[in-house]
Amino acid sequence: MGHQITLPQLPQRIVSLVPSQTELLFDLGLEDRIVGLTKFCIHPSDKVKKKTIVGGTKNFKLEVIDELQPDLIIGNKEENYEAGIAQLQEKYPVWMSDIYTLEDTLAMISQVGQLTGTEAKAQELSQGIAAGFCKLQPIEPAIPAAYFIWRKPYMAVGSDNFIDHMLQRCGFRNVFADQPRYPEISAKQLQAANPQLILLSSEPYPFQEKHFAEFQAICPQAKVKIVDGEMFSWYGSRLLQAPEYLQKIIKALHS
Repeated sequence: MGHQITLPQLPQRIVSLVPSQTELLFDLGLEDRIVGLTKFCIHPSDKVKKKTIVGGTKNFKLEVIDELQPDLIIGNKEENYEAGIAQLQEKYPVWMSDIYTLEDTLAMISQVGQLTGTEAKAQELSQGIAAGFCKLQPIEPAIPAAYFIWRKPYMAVGSDNFIDHMLQRCGFRNVFADQPRYPEISAKQLQAANPQLILLSSEPYPFQEKHFAEFQAICPQAKVKIVDGEMFSWYGSRLLQAPEYLQKIIKALHS
């Protein structure tokens, strides 16, 4: 993003502003050096509750961060908000990721490893993730699919984001790939797009089976399924678990 940071020594007081990157930091063995995280940082559950909450991903409590006196803050372009990041950059080294693909994720893990002196563990994680995705067998031929992240209004996944990339990896052709990143979609648009598969994410909106009927009414021919949003959207060490989960979804569509 054109912003350079210089660390005179390995960071000892890290604040993470992104849930999936928080989990990565713990998996890199940095528990003792993590001092702050957001209220959405829920993994690993037994360890995050011991850390200071610095607000949400899009509304930081700057005074709390000031009290923590971090020597490194880790954020993400999509997850965080520009004004808050700009304020933090005036006082602290802020390192930002920008993730669209699996390759971007592997590069991010490597760079966080370099920043924190955990290169060996970072490489181990990256290799494990890459190996898992090498074994993932996408469905063929590709299935036209829609992936929803919100209700009232309906919001789907469009182009140019990590979830769209993961859909492609599974062999799902995103019917809204010609739309902006997270478009509002009307029932009429969904009907016209005619997906064979409608995936309802468990996050950020907590879709449940009780919502199947409304989507089935719009697209009677489509298969509707609840999916674990973390497996499609969390870039970081959680991706070690994703290939096995995604393969089960693909396999279930064959039955």
